[in-house]
Formats: sequence, C-alpha cells, structure tokens
Amino acid sequence: MSKFAQSKGWKNVAVLTDVKQDYSVGLAEFFIKDFKASGGQIVKEQKYSTGDKDFKPQLTSIKAANPDAIFVPGYYGEVSLIAKQARLLGIKVPLLGGDGWVGDSLLKVAGNALDGSFFSCHYASDDKSPKVQQFVKSFKAKYGEVPDDMAALGYDSAMILADAIKRAGTTEPEKLRDAIASTKDHDGITGKITLDAQRNANKPAVILTIGNGGFQFVESVAP
Repeated sequence: MSKFAQSKGWKNVAVLTDVKQDYSVGLAEFFIKDFKASGGQIVKEQKYSTGDKDFKPQLTSIKAANPDAIFVPGYYGEVSLIAKQARLLGIKVPLLGGDGWVGDSLLKVAGNALDGSFFSCHYASDDKSPKVQQFVKSFKAKYGEVPDDMAALGYDSAMILADAIKRAGTTEPEKLRDAIASTKDHDGITGKITLDAQRNANKPAVILTIGNGGFQFVESVAP
C-alpha cells in the first residue's frame, strides 16, 4: 500500500493503528518504514483498540495534520465506524487499508463513507486477466457463485502443492517439503508466487477501490 500511495503522489500520510491487533500493528510498521524510506512523511500517528466506538479524538488530531490520505490497517468492524466519523468531521481524504477491511458489514455500516478509498487484498474477481476470468467462469459454473479471496488462495495453494509433487517426483515428506520451499514464479490466480527463505509467499498485492456499493479492481502492485 505504501508503493500505491507514493504512485498517487501522496507525500503526507497519517496512520491510525489498532494496538490490540498484531495484524494492524505489523502492517502499520511496514507501511511507515517503507513510506519514510521512499521520502514520504508520516504527519500523525494515532491509536485505538478493538471494540472502540468513538474515534473522534484521534480523527480530530489527524485532521489538524492535514494529511493527503489516512492509512487504517484495521478490521472492517472498526474501519466502517472510523470512515463514518471521519466524514462527519469533514475529513475528505481517502482512507487506505489492507485485507482486514473485507467483511459483510463494512459497507452496510459505512454506507458511502468509504467511497474513493483503497485497500489491498489478494485477488479481484473483476481483474481482466484471462487467467483470473477463466478461474471465475469455471468456479461459477461449478459452485454457482463468484469466488472470493479464500477461494483464489485455496486454489493457488493446491496448485503449488500439485506442482511440488510433480517436481519432487514423490510425496515423501522431506522431498516434498523441499520442493514446496523452492517454489519460484508460480503463475497463480493471485499473481506470480515465490517462497522466500522464511517460506513466506512473495506475490503482488491487488489494489481495490470502493464505490457504487462495492469493490472495483484498480491494479496489481509488485512486491
């Protein structure tokens, strides 16, 4: 998300972190480190805790810093309330986030308060990539619904395993483990996937925007 923010020309960003969630704290730390290293400025850092309902003090402080955007790497329950309260306070800049935003109640609670905001996730069903569209078509034909992130990630995981078995020539645990660990540039539904030395999956992030009551694909950002 830091790379995307930079590509939009946003030089001054505020960060609002859920200190009770390692997910939120981790994303905030990575965002701040990369954004600063690339010449951006974090004009304000504010915190909240899972379950909070009133974010006006933090948002008032953020508003005074006049950011170009606000990074809110939390979960959809609080994010929806943060967005509504931000707009009520006259904050018009985009909110930015991660895949923790995805949830049934996000737009039901936020309404149009998140219109024009952006978040990163793993996959978008409206990505025009032929590979993605074929996956969506096949999934709908079999299950009668549009596949979500978990479906795309599950498919990629299964295909990585199948490829590793083929390369190892066996299902012997140690050889299969090593084959999986050596996965490089696997052409998956969620992008090209390479496992690093810590066996984390390196792959592109998909950026979605919010509007017209739903999510729309914007672009993929390389790791």
